Amino acid sequence: MKKKIAYAVVIVVLGLVAWQIYARLSASGKPNRMQRARGPVAVEVKEVQKKTLKDIGRFTGTLYPKSQFIVAPKVAGRLEKLLVKIGDPVKKGQLIATLENDEYVQQVDQARAELDVARANFEESRSSLEIARRELDRVRTLREKKIASESELDSAEAQFKTQDARHKVAVAQVAQKDAALKAAQVRLSYTRIHASWEEGDETRVVGERFVDEGAMLAANASIVSVLDIHTMIGVIHVIERDYSKIRLGLEGEVTTDAYAGRTFSARVVRIAPFLRETSRQARVEMEIPNPETLLRPGMFIRVKIEFTTYPDATVVPLTALVSRNGRQGVFLADFQEKVARFLPVQVGIVNTEWAQVLEPALSGSVITLGHHLLEDASEIMIPAAGPGAVPAEGKGLRKPGATPSGDRK
Repeated sequence: MKKKIAYAVVIVVLGLVAWQIYARLSASGKPNRMQRARGPVAVEVKEVQKKTLKDIGRFTGTLYPKSQFIVAPKVAGRLEKLLVKIGDPVKKGQLIATLENDEYVQQVDQARAELDVARANFEESRSSLEIARRELDRVRTLREKKIASESELDSAEAQFKTQDARHKVAVAQVAQKDAALKAAQVRLSYTRIHASWEEGDETRVVGERFVDEGAMLAANASIVSVLDIHTMIGVIHVIERDYSKIRLGLEGEVTTDAYAGRTFSARVVRIAPFLRETSRQARVEMEIPNPETLLRPGMFIRVKIEFTTYPDATVVPLTALVSRNGRQGVFLADFQEKVARFLPVQVGIVNTEWAQVLEPALSGSVITLGHHLLEDASEIMIPAAGPGAVPAEGKGLRKPGATPSGDRK
């Protein structure tokens, strides 16, 4: 009994293997008997066309201000007044905040007093030097007349050199105290905090406010951020396939959910020289004029960039593309023999409706509906009218291997 069951299992397995081999051979050759028994497959066809096709890249990204910086004090102190709020316009050089300045005023007064002392010492040393010079001249005259001794001349010269050195010290002290006064005055000026920048528009806007009046601030502590939003920077990330197509100066169209139906012009201004290993994408920055300040930092954007235009591209409907045995191609309608011929093709750019065929040269009619039931050489039936109807039988499609007039090899 067990042997009979084993024989039966072996027979069933061999039968399944034989059936699979037969099915594959039938699929690679002419339609099998089941296909013939089923009859022709009803299909729709459309003509291969020549169209102007644009290679368009579509990306998503984020908006950033063209310029952004933090306003911060250069000295420590208590924030006495904060003169701007979030969203306020700010002009170049405008006063933003003030710090308590009592301590810095006192430092200026002290430095000024020390400078006055140094100047008084300078005047005293200058007078002493002048007296020492006259005394030296007098002793030299007496020495020439043999009235003064050599030791008196040496003493006068030593006294002159001493006063000259003291005078030079006094001169240096005046310069030192003057510099200290100027430094104290600069520190005092730092208690008045201004927004200043070199390039760009004369007016910007306050983006964030980090502190309130009365807060104790360290040097370089953030007070507010100032943004230039009259020109925005759109940051997108380009995959490896599109990286070679991106170039400086390319123009694009920007849309955002905040202003549905409205487009903004953009231009590529910076391209990263590398792709990140983690994402295989490169950062690309686009400059977007924003004179009405409608666009704001942080907005999500969609960007459309036209890479290239092909004025005479061979195209087929996107619905005509199929895959058979791992190869992409189309089914050509052979009106003479009423069969479908599978032709592998190399596809170029693709949009929402059409696909560019780079190779081989193609003309005639391609099957756009019903090809999911087809294999190479399957019988087809084309309705005489309705969507996808084509000219009379025999017109339009060459047989595979024939060269139509006007095709490029």
